[in-house]
Amino acid sequence: MSTTNLAQLFLQRSSDRPDLRVGTVDDQILLSDAVRIAAAGAQELQELGIRRDQRLAIVANNSTEYMLVWMACLLSGTPVALVNPTYPPELLAQMLERLDPAAVFTDLDTLPATMRTFPLSTAREWAPVDPQSSPGLDAAPSDLASFMHTSGTTGLPKFCAQTHEYFLRLGSAMAEALDLQAGDRMLAPLPLFHINPMGYGIIGALCAGADALTVRKFSASGFWPAVREHGVTALALHAPPVEILKRATTTADSGEHRVRTMFYADREFMSRFGIPVAVSGYGSTEAAGVSHLHRWSLTDESEIPSNASRFGGQTRADVEDHLDDDGQIYVRESAPNTLFAGYFRDGAVDPSRDEDGWFATGDLGRRDDQGGLVFLERAAESIRVKGEFVPIPYVEERLGTIDALTDLALWKKPGELVDDDVVLYVVADSVPLESIRDAVADLPVFMRPAHIARVATIPRDAAAGKVQRRLLHEQQVLSWTAMS
Repeated sequence: MSTTNLAQLFLQRSSDRPDLRVGTVDDQILLSDAVRIAAAGAQELQELGIRRDQRLAIVANNSTEYMLVWMACLLSGTPVALVNPTYPPELLAQMLERLDPAAVFTDLDTLPATMRTFPLSTAREWAPVDPQSSPGLDAAPSDLASFMHTSGTTGLPKFCAQTHEYFLRLGSAMAEALDLQAGDRMLAPLPLFHINPMGYGIIGALCAGADALTVRKFSASGFWPAVREHGVTALALHAPPVEILKRATTTADSGEHRVRTMFYADREFMSRFGIPVAVSGYGSTEAAGVSHLHRWSLTDESEIPSNASRFGGQTRADVEDHLDDDGQIYVRESAPNTLFAGYFRDGAVDPSRDEDGWFATGDLGRRDDQGGLVFLERAAESIRVKGEFVPIPYVEERLGTIDALTDLALWKKPGELVDDDVVLYVVADSVPLESIRDAVADLPVFMRPAHIARVATIPRDAAAGKVQRRLLHEQQVLSWTAMS
């Protein structure tokens, strides 16, 4: 890494490649112009008395202004929290109260009146200035750059503190895995408060000197037209939108696109849409963003598993891992500032690691035949039957082939003995019992649902689309069906 912080990265790339563009696909701006505008924003933050030992926050939807404000915060040297704008106002208020930001940039009008807020559109009012004197340029690699929050399935979302070097290492690792080049155009269409679009996509692209683009909101119908129109050559996606695109779009929709590499795609997606190379991985906001990476090629299509998203592969050079006796994944950095700095609690950062530096991910995994990591499931969201953990994603993928099911999720309820009973929650006009039985007939008994609960909706995270399993038992069950 020739740069030691993100502010330096912005300036270096704008100098290396004057035509590099950032922003939403419908509102692109030269990085060199963006840096000068953001430098004016950094100057304004200083004039407002905002210090580098404080925190800022962005609570907004994707836009070019979002990226300008994000860059301004980093050029000012003040770490910035990226917060989900779709959360209910009361939850946002609780989260921001704990974070205690000096100011919040937002496109919402529902934040507490007591909070110091600025419209995100303020960025368009900043008159460009020379960025060379921006205070963030002297940030140390270990200085905090950002806070990203967990999904909060076990309580109030926790803010993960991330250093400049964390992002530079992550971006460089992803750029190398994807083989990004300076002439590439990366599209990261998911909400920017997630590590995937911001870390893998935007920062990964900038580390390679590639264009770093996003969209205001992901849309299956608008996805391929945007990819074709704007000459996109690289993508940063994750499993839910990949599944949406497989169900909602066709080969004809994708047309003659130029995408040559992406994170992540499975065999069906790569084959149907002609994506020659894709990367899968394992990681989390805490665990280096992505701690394991594996590259798949369409020329070896037979070797790509249908559930490639579960294959993390080998650790990055700056990460170590091990599995405990229960299969829980632990990671440790072998170079400084590779993992997150810790959870932000009570005004301080708690490293949240044991005395030997190991971070317990709370995920379950196994090794493949080559010693690579295969992610199974969250330990706290696991189902155990007769001493065996049910591979929830695998069973859900099998059942997801049933057309009569609009949506589904696998979970559990206490069994008559000490084990869990597997429950299949479905959204459907009626329960296609025989189709479900056929789909799981060749699975081991412990993997098969014992009960089917028909519900109106499956609770999912609004941004990432992840099933909120702990809320399933709160759903009104329209009908119960026994599998036996």
